[in-house]
Formats: sequence, C-alpha cells, structure tokens
Amino acid sequence: MILIVMVGHYIWMALLYFLAGIYSGKNPFDVIRNYGPAYITAVGTMSSAATLAVALQCARKSEPTLRDDMVDFGIPLFANIHLCGSVLTEVFFVMTVSKVLYGALPTLPEMIIFCLLLGVFAIGAPGVPGGTVMASLGLIVGVLGFDATGTALMMTIFALQDSFGTACNVTGDGALTLMLTGYVEKHKIERQKLHVDL
Repeated sequence: MILIVMVGHYIWMALLYFLAGIYSGKNPFDVIRNYGPAYITAVGTMSSAATLAVALQCARKSEPTLRDDMVDFGIPLFANIHLCGSVLTEVFFVMTVSKVLYGALPTLPEMIIFCLLLGVFAIGAPGVPGGTVMASLGLIVGVLGFDATGTALMMTIFALQDSFGTACNVTGDGALTLMLTGYVEKHKIERQKLHVDL
C-alpha cells in the first residue's frame, strides 16, 4: 500500500506541474529540477514547516520562471495550507485499515463526506509530522466509525510514510507558485517589494 501511495504522489505531482506549465505558459522543468534538496529535506524532517527555508532557496533558483515576489508569498503560504500528499495518503490508508480491521471498505457516501471534510481540515492542519492525521481524527472516528484500534493503526501506518507525503506537499508548492506567477503576469500585476530572509 505504501508503494501504491508513493506512485500516487508522483502521478499527482506530474499532473500538478503539467497543469501549472499549461496555465503559466512556462516550462515546469525549470522549477522542478531545482526541488531535489527540498524533496530530500522533507523526507528527512517530515515537516513542511521545517523544510521551508530549503524550499525557498530551491524556488529562488527557478527565477525568472518563478517571480521572486510570488516565491516569497507563495512558498510560505503553501507550506501551511497545501498538504496534498498527506491527504492523498490518508484517503488510501483509511480504506486499507477499514478493509483489514473491519472487513469492508467505507461506503461511497462515507468516503465522499470524509474526502470533502478532509480537504477543509487539511487547510487548517499544521505542517508538522503527523499534523494532517491528527487534525482529522474526529473525521476518522465520526464519519468512518473507526474504534480505538483502527485509529491507532491509522496513526502508526501514517507515520511510516509521512516523510514521502511531506515531500509531495513541498514539491507541489513549486507548481502552485508557478500558477501564481502565471496569474500575476497574465493580469499584469506589478512586482511587489516583499522578501523573506530565512
């Protein structure tokens, strides 16, 4: 299951950068080729917040593809609200735990409600190790009906791969910043004087 989730991360990142390239009219490889250090740091720290300084350095290497004011605005913002890798992982894992412990997958209505609410909860989740799953424990218990055993197993297996979910989150921030850059350039928004030193 962890391998399936990791493949899902790479598919999602590829789609995100593909869409960012189309929207911005720029080559997304100019951004993603600089994100290796941020990806490795995220794998090691399991924290978007702890990886922020490295992510900023990687994104700044992508100028002029990424506008510097959009990097200074977008990367810190997305480090706190863009947790796509963690959300993707959690959705796969709740289905796995449900099948293993309770003998059946959650029903489609339960999964739809869970996914919609998880998307909202993930925006408010902290960018720290296990932040997404901790923020969504109420959903896991209330919507999906997990008991203490299911919740404990969910937290355990989530911790095993949280580093790769975080790496997906951090690397995807570059694609979103590319979209921001495309937006401000299409709308001829003037460069803002904003600089974050870390």
